[in-house]
Amino acid sequence: MSQQSRTRPSGSTTALNEAYDTALLDLDGVVYAGGEAIGYAVESLNTARDRGMRLAYVTNNALRPPDTVAAHLTELGVPADPADVITSAQAVSRLIAEQLPRGSKVLVIGGEGLRIALRERGLEPVESADDDPAAVVQGYGGPDLAWGRFAEACYAINHGVPWFASNTDLTIPSARGIMPGNGAAVEVVRIATGAEPQVAGKPLPPMHRETILRTGAKHALVVGDRLDTDIEGAFNGGVDSLLVLTGVTDAAELLTAEPRHRPTYVDLDLRGLLTGQPDVTDAVDASGSGGAVRAFGCGGWTAYVSAGALVLDGEGAALDGLRALCAAAWTDAGDGSCTRDAGKALAKLGL
Repeated sequence: MSQQSRTRPSGSTTALNEAYDTALLDLDGVVYAGGEAIGYAVESLNTARDRGMRLAYVTNNALRPPDTVAAHLTELGVPADPADVITSAQAVSRLIAEQLPRGSKVLVIGGEGLRIALRERGLEPVESADDDPAAVVQGYGGPDLAWGRFAEACYAINHGVPWFASNTDLTIPSARGIMPGNGAAVEVVRIATGAEPQVAGKPLPPMHRETILRTGAKHALVVGDRLDTDIEGAFNGGVDSLLVLTGVTDAAELLTAEPRHRPTYVDLDLRGLLTGQPDVTDAVDASGSGGAVRAFGCGGWTAYVSAGALVLDGEGAALDGLRALCAAAWTDAGDGSCTRDAGKALAKLGL
């Protein structure tokens, strides 16, 4: 089913690690959270790789350079090389290099990952608006990024210097919960300057282009935990996606997904890479309060909309029930969603 017409999660009789040559994996909320591996991630990724799937790690977090990320993954038990890691710092540095002459100075508001990526493109990172930068680039700089760095960005931007951002994720998962991401910091500068940055990271095309150029993927599967970056990025790139429920997106949010935020597949965690995905069947017989209704089945569950409310009947695996609910909500909604009584339906699943 094409990205443009998806009204329910797709099925695959073939294990996803066999159906796709490359997994383009988000990191935060998918592989790890707060630096610690998420449950089942390490063994699932190693098994997928051993079965012939290439693993590439695609992150909007511009703080850490690829060699640091690769070392961290290896320490967690998932051997990785720097070439396996693609960051928004790399994507935004390519975007800047395509617009500025080699050797141009770029004011960096962020971490070492940005500085290394800029140097790789022949650009010179600087720290002050007084250094006569030709551009400003802003990326996640960690929780201790000083407020004065935003002031430096504003000084340069208010003098007409073009502004670039690695990504605009408003939040980022951590071991203690959800914390502000680079998008929140970008909003500070946007409010203060009235300017708009050129953005490279997911879900925008520069990040997808960077990923394909670096991995050479022919039949890629995007794996992520966020609808507005990972899944939308897959939609924009015209590739399939797997949403895992280990990070930002929960079951209730998935039911409200607009078309560009609807994943091809959904699973609890990265074990979903190693299995096929059950089909959601259409036109299951069901009767609502107004008579016959269009219903959807998956596993032992049937979901449909009756009198504007989501209804779930049956029993079985919770994830199958969620897949059926997505089909009912997305189909009934058209470009919106039907979520009345969604909480009651999800309670049956323990989600």
